[in-house]
Amino acid sequence: MEKGKYGEAEEEIQEALQEAPDHPMLKTTLADLYRRQGRLSEARILAEEILAHDPQHPQALCVLGDIFFKQRSLGEALECYRQASNRDPRPHLILRAARALKEMRNFSEALQELEKVLVVQRQNISFLKEKALILNRMKKFDEALDSYERIKEIQPDDRFVQKEILRLRSRTRPGPQVLKELQAVVGMPSKKGDAQVHGLLAQKLKDAGLVREAAAEYRAASTLEPDNLYFLKQQGFCHYRLKKYDEAIQCLAEAFRKDPSDYVVRKTLQTSYEAQGNLRGFLDLVEETFGHHPHSKPLLGTIKKVRNKLNLKASQDL
Repeated sequence: MEKGKYGEAEEEIQEALQEAPDHPMLKTTLADLYRRQGRLSEARILAEEILAHDPQHPQALCVLGDIFFKQRSLGEALECYRQASNRDPRPHLILRAARALKEMRNFSEALQELEKVLVVQRQNISFLKEKALILNRMKKFDEALDSYERIKEIQPDDRFVQKEILRLRSRTRPGPQVLKELQAVVGMPSKKGDAQVHGLLAQKLKDAGLVREAAAEYRAASTLEPDNLYFLKQQGFCHYRLKKYDEAIQCLAEAFRKDPSDYVVRKTLQTSYEAQGNLRGFLDLVEETFGHHPHSKPLLGTIKKVRNKLNLKASQDL
């Protein structure tokens, strides 16, 4: 949902709440809207208001779980999802629980959660994708490949799945051969516009130490999928490795403004600005971003640390 649409949706919900101020569904919808915007404190207040009257309200528990997940309080997120699922055993709550378990590296338990649905809905794409991701994390590459090939049978046009199948099939083959084949693939008319294949080629180039060439492929992928921040971030990291700090900052600052929660991006930006002797520029960026994400506590913490660092440096220069 675009930023302007969030405002319109919030206005409509607020108007409805004036007519029914204690309506739990309206409150949970507003809480989820706040959560999507990163307004986590406001979202949590609303969710907890509902839970004070109905401690097992599934939608409010789900919103609270999503807030904990965003804050990396994974155990608390999992508990919320499980409580919600006990009352409302719909698949999306089970999927959330599996994702929390995956991030906690409880892979076997995460797979057990997924199988609760897959045993009944054998062609559930979301669950099959999550299963493949977990198997990949477990380094069970053959099983992950089987899962992706099964998804391709159901949904043959999924470019991410096609890319993962290519990646897993090429995993045990010689790197130079894989690079040559991928370069041939991205040159095909049907694949020139495939961001996922460009991204895979970029990854293989980076693995081979061809960082400059990888940056170019990540740029191509990012141009094709401008909303995919992964490609933009990886392009920035390549520039950083090449010590091309202006280019690194350009890419990573754009990604940071959209997703300020990524710690690695934030630290790489700070190091890039410091390499240029421009810590003040980093502070300006973080303060600007905080203005758009005022509920981000990590940003506030970074601002305080950088201000202290700048003041200390200023006093040392006197």
